[in-house]
Formats: sequence, structure tokens, C-alpha cells
Amino acid sequence: MSENLLERFLRYVKVNTRSNPASKTVPSNPKEVAFLKDLSQELKSMGMHNVRTGKDGYVFADLPANDDQTRAKVGFIAHVDTAEFNSENIQPQVVENYDGHSVIALDQTGKYNLDPHTFPSLTKYAGQTLITTDGSTLLGADDKAGVSEIMETLQYLMAHPEIKHGDIVVAFGPDEEIGTGADHFNTKDFGADLAYTVDGGSLGELQYETFNAAAATVHFNGTNVHPAEAKDVMVNAAQLAMDFHEALPIAERPEKTDGRDGFYMLTDMAGTPDSADLSYIIRDFDHANFESRKAFIKNLSDEFNQKYGAELVEINIFDQYYNMGEVLKDDLTPVELVKTAMQKVGITPNIFPVRGGTDGSKISFLGTPTPNIFAGPENMHGRFEYVSLQTMKKAVELLIQIVQDVPTEN
Repeated sequence: MSENLLERFLRYVKVNTRSNPASKTVPSNPKEVAFLKDLSQELKSMGMHNVRTGKDGYVFADLPANDDQTRAKVGFIAHVDTAEFNSENIQPQVVENYDGHSVIALDQTGKYNLDPHTFPSLTKYAGQTLITTDGSTLLGADDKAGVSEIMETLQYLMAHPEIKHGDIVVAFGPDEEIGTGADHFNTKDFGADLAYTVDGGSLGELQYETFNAAAATVHFNGTNVHPAEAKDVMVNAAQLAMDFHEALPIAERPEKTDGRDGFYMLTDMAGTPDSADLSYIIRDFDHANFESRKAFIKNLSDEFNQKYGAELVEINIFDQYYNMGEVLKDDLTPVELVKTAMQKVGITPNIFPVRGGTDGSKISFLGTPTPNIFAGPENMHGRFEYVSLQTMKKAVELLIQIVQDVPTEN
């Protein structure tokens, strides 16, 4: 399994599938479409049933039950796109039998390194095979590790019919990294009773709570005149934007928060005395606090307008996704199922709320409860990303165990 899994993963990550947040198409990048088309063909060649591609770009495929007993249909989901970092000409490096303490040089000049002093997670992987970048790109293990693990699971199950399971459906989709991939996920066509995104980090991660998430864009209209005549006339939009940002709670920035703390994060800024723009993401686990955060930033814009006596500040706030825990709290069957499966394959569950979101956030609210389980990547979204082959193999073992443990119906 390890050799097949490694070959598959290396093949997948070398393909550039970076999503494009500026695009108006679905999927956002033709490179994603091409990769999904190839993945669809690969599923057909493996012998998967009912391979189909939806209008949103998602590729679905079914593996029918080989068990006489009726079980709930379980689904596995992964995304094919990579984050906003260089994804062109990815050249993964394989480091066999890593000793757990040495510095791994990524590029030939030694400018970029994986150093355990900087990245202490490396110390967990003594004796394991690591796949890293060459320092110039991300790796794309988020989430092509998940894609590889699901594909390997399917191939293994088809080669081992003695492993009994109910109906299985898989989904591979675009644009998770830009937050739009699951906007129109077709849960009816997918057909799963419960599902899992294979999109987490290190070994044992199990997550069924995510942030509630919104985005805000704030535009500032200035009055730009010559500075010699500026007194009591000029309204500097760039300065106004700075004052607005400073009015938000400093202690509620991402770099000041952890655990279940929410935050406001400035993600983009541009401006001149005539016009300025700020972009924010707003996050909180508690829905009431989430609504309060949105109200606070809206009221702040109203206060600025009242202070200056004009509509100088224009704000637009829109929700992105919600905490899947609000759905799963009423029935933790999918969570208990994977916890038990983890224990059977020798994994200690590491359960914590995601300080972010997954496609499962939206899919859970669309009617299919979808917790998130580990895929293996560390240091995601940049040049220091890496993944352990042994963790990926363990993810495959877990998926195989999950399908066996789906309860039968009386």
C-alpha cells in the first residue's frame, strides 16, 4: 500500500490546481477542471460505479455494498485545489527514515530549511518517510493527501472483497481554499447518510466544530484637496481607514487569540487620500458572539459616518459558513463512529475545534453531517509544508475501518 500511495500522491501534487479567488467561474480555475476530469477517468478505470460530474465541478463516484446487511451509506470528501501560494512546477522531495532532529534543506542554496527548532512537529516523525517541498512552492498535501488516501482506500477495498462494507460514495471538489467549493454541493445526488472530509492535519485529528465565518469589505470616501488648503476641508480616506482599523479591539486579532477565541482579521488594504478599502474576515465559535461581532463593526462604520456628518464609510458584510457543531450536537453518531474506528487501528483521537472551516461546515448545514478527519499535512499553505507517508497510510487504514464499522440496520 505504501508504495502505491506514495506514487499516487507524488503524481497528484505535481499538478497545479491552485484556485483563483478573483475568478467568477465555477470551478475558479481551468486547471482544477482538468485535474477533476483526469480523476473522473481514473475512477472509471478502477471500476467505480456511477462516476459523474456536477455543474459545480464536483466528481462523485459510488462503490456498491458487498454486504448482505443493510448499512447507512457513508461518504468521503476531499478537495483538489491548493491555497494561494506558488503552485507552479511543484517538485516534491522524499526524505526516507528521517531521524527526528536533523535540519532538512529544502532548496540547494540552503535559504529554506525545515528546522525542528522552528517546526517542533518534526520531532514526532523519527524513522518515518517525509515528503517536503523544494522551498519554492507549497506541497499541496492540503488536500491531495486526502484525495490520495480516499483513492487508495477505494482501490484496496475493490482488491479485497472479503472486507465487508455498505454503500460508499466519494466526492472530489474544487475551490475549498477560497471558500466557495461547497456552496452548491448536491447532497441529494451525493446520497450519503453521513460523511467525512479527509482534510485535517496531523495523525488523530477529529473535528466537528468550526468557526462561524463572515467577511466584511469597508470602503472609505475621502475629500482630497491640496495639503496647503487642507485645514477643515480634507478628509484623508487612507487616514480614515487607519483610524477605523485602530478602533477595532487589538486583543481580538488572530495573533492575540487561540482556543475558542474569536477575532477580526484585516486581510487586505489599499488606499489614497481620495479612496481607501479594507477587507476583513470575522470569526467566532459561538453564534451569538458571531452576530455581536458583525454588529460591532457595522456600528463602528455608523459612528464614523455620524462623526464626519457624511456617508464616508460604506460597509458590506456577508456570511461565509457556520459552525457545523450546531448540526452535529444533536446526533454525534458520525463522531463516535470515527472515534471507535481510530482506537481499533491504534490511533488516539485528538478532538478540538477547528479555528477555520472545512467543506463539511457547509455540507453539514445542507443536510449531511460531515466531521473532518486528519489527512496528514503539517505547515499547510506554504513552502514549509510536509507530510508523513506513514500518517497517510494510517489514514487509509482508518477509512477502511470506518466502512466496516458503519452500523447495520435491524
